[in-house]
Amino acid sequence: MTKTNERRNIWLIEDNQSFRRALSKTIDAMPAYHCAANFSTAEEALTALEVQSAPELILLDIGLPGMNGISAMKPLRAASPALKIIILTVFDDHNRIFGAICAGADGYLLKTSSAEEIARAIEEVLSGGASMTPQIARKVLELMSNTPPKATVPKSPSDLSLREQDVLKQVVRGLTKDEIARALKLSPHTIDTHLRNIYQKLHVHNRAGAVAIAIRDGLV
Repeated sequence: MTKTNERRNIWLIEDNQSFRRALSKTIDAMPAYHCAANFSTAEEALTALEVQSAPELILLDIGLPGMNGISAMKPLRAASPALKIIILTVFDDHNRIFGAICAGADGYLLKTSSAEEIARAIEEVLSGGASMTPQIARKVLELMSNTPPKATVPKSPSDLSLREQDVLKQVVRGLTKDEIARALKLSPHTIDTHLRNIYQKLHVHNRAGAVAIAIRDGLV
């Protein structure tokens, strides 16, 4: 196993003690990552950031006591602008899932995710991508396609080329970059280019923001 000081530091903010302990152990069992600290509230993590080196990524529960996960994203990023955040949620946490998407989290994980899914999501986000499980993507579709969200999001998928709209539709389905490339018979590099153009045109920073706009405007 890789030594702790060679592994990438992850923090965990989760108020359920037993789940927090289990997830911390799961992360520590991964060769590439180390759960350097865990907290039961966002306030505790923000205090720690004043005196400790920031991690590369935080796994953040939505339903926290005090400051909830969505509200915590802004001050956490203010304390550490390079910080990546993956939201932890339960499958039926409908409104909060969409709120997290609009707030611009870097990734989303169900609390029932396997160790392999957690490791894959962390790797994807730390590599500069965005992680959304197909289950969450489908849930967002189910919730929002018939009920347009109240959040005001700039621009529209109609500003995209037809090929970019094709790519965005696959993103909403929850496909990975490589899966999109295979589905559209394009190279992963070409998909990367399309995704960058999509984010720029829609004025969003990640996959989740693009999904929110696609659902809002009925692209899917």
